Amino acid sequence: GTAFISIQAFPALLDLPQDLEVSVVSCGSRHTAVVTRGGELYTWGWGKYGQLGHGNNVSSDQARRVEHLVAEGLRVEDVVCGPWTTYVRV
Repeated sequence: GTAFISIQAFPALLDLPQDLEVSVVSCGSRHTAVVTRGGELYTWGWGKYGQLGHGNNVSSDQARRVEHLVAEGLRVEDVVCGPWTTYVRV
């Protein structure tokens, strides 16, 4: 069971919940992260090294909110993706 992650050679529209307003975007080698104006972090792409922040190494083509930050009551202010890492300022 290896997950297939599509690679976008050209810009593509994001499929995020309609009421979200994005304030910050960062792209790593194979993953992307966005911060919403409400301080939530959404990630998607290749997750082999846990860089999506969902507590596992599962990859996903769909943007998913990082629930751990919400559960801890943390408001995300900034995100920077490296090749296989994601750094978050809360």
